[in-house]
Amino acid sequence: MSGGDRLRLRLALGSADPALRRQSRGLAFKPFGVYIDAMVGIAVDTPHAGGRLASVGGERVVAMAFPSGSGIPRSAGVYFDYAATTPVAPEVADAMRGFLTAGGIFGNPSSITHKFGHAASEAVENSREHVARLLSAKPREIFWTSGATESINLALKGVMQSAGVRGRHLVVSALEHKAVLDTASWLAAKGCEVTYLNPETDGAITADIVRAAIRPRTALVSVMYVNNELGTVTDISEISRAVHDAGAYLHVDAVQAAGRLPLDVRRLDVDLLSISGHKIYGPKGIGALFVRSELRHLLAPQMHGGGQEGGVRPGTLPTHQIAGFGEAARLARSRLEADNARVRALDARFLQKIASIDGAVVNGDRTTRVPGILNVAFRGVAAESLMLGMPNVAVSAGSACTSESVEPSHVLRALGVSDTHAYSSIRFSFGRYTTGAEIDFVADCVAAVVPELRSVAA
Repeated sequence: MSGGDRLRLRLALGSADPALRRQSRGLAFKPFGVYIDAMVGIAVDTPHAGGRLASVGGERVVAMAFPSGSGIPRSAGVYFDYAATTPVAPEVADAMRGFLTAGGIFGNPSSITHKFGHAASEAVENSREHVARLLSAKPREIFWTSGATESINLALKGVMQSAGVRGRHLVVSALEHKAVLDTASWLAAKGCEVTYLNPETDGAITADIVRAAIRPRTALVSVMYVNNELGTVTDISEISRAVHDAGAYLHVDAVQAAGRLPLDVRRLDVDLLSISGHKIYGPKGIGALFVRSELRHLLAPQMHGGGQEGGVRPGTLPTHQIAGFGEAARLARSRLEADNARVRALDARFLQKIASIDGAVVNGDRTTRVPGILNVAFRGVAAESLMLGMPNVAVSAGSACTSESVEPSHVLRALGVSDTHAYSSIRFSFGRYTTGAEIDFVADCVAAVVPELRSVAA
């Protein structure tokens, strides 16, 4: 049994609902193989419902395989976890290849005393312009980081530890990514006051909620534009007005918004904004922090040595990753309307199928959700059991950065739902390379597996 399967079993077995625990007792699935029960023994699988029906310890659980005629190769898997990471676009991979070997542009971009360094530096600045255009920012306001987690750390710590801010009070929402919440906890341990905003039951963080939390000593407010688990969209412009009217600064986690929504830092009126390369079909290990020009002097660096990026974020720049990020940003900007139109159609198709399943409940506000991220609870079904029953479908029970935890999603808990409801919820996310055949296959898998799991729990 793999470590991932053991974790899934612990998640389901740890549920407060005995029926959900029964669904997952002793289950370990392998695609197209015999199901090994580490606690009971071997269960022989038999064809059923276009997939396989396994009898494990006297209980039945269905695991879907790819039915013939689905249009999906039997050896393949269906990737429905785009909110965790996206595949690198072919154009991005091609762009990156030219910056690695002796025959390409491999120089250190800080080595401007020779042509190798000049060429690398020019590539870095070209990519900076592409990212700036994606955000409607100035190139000098874009600072390279290793990813959104570092961008968020730099933004929050850089402001809250700055000598130029008026106080040490930080406001964040309870729906934030762990990169924000864990940084806030670290700052609290260092003496900062932190207020956590509770959302409406539909997941909304409104300007009124933010306004009520701001104090005279509030230095910074941090909210996400698109929630990574629910797909719900926050009204950043309204929140910005509330924050700036009170004399504080605003940081926005726009990781899930980039490539899905138009991003204009002037229209949104934000002070700092974090994005990541691998969420927009770029490489992992590269991100950016937008810092409004007027705030540059306030930001306290969190690393020292080298002086790159104006001293805000020193360290040798990874030219190949930056080149890939720049190309991904260029594509995200040029393909925004086309990508969104296509994903919106796929989303409507998937939602229509999922909504027809008895006991399926969409988490969060359906009217302010971006297409391509859908969080659904299936009444009476453990999410981890459902995932084990679809071994060829990659979905998530929450954020990738919290999937190692056996606790229910902190985002769903913040909505006020029960632990049983949270344990029954799955995030489906898809994007640029998802096909209609994959939409239909995953929806059909869910529709077949859910009633089988309920019959096990009955």
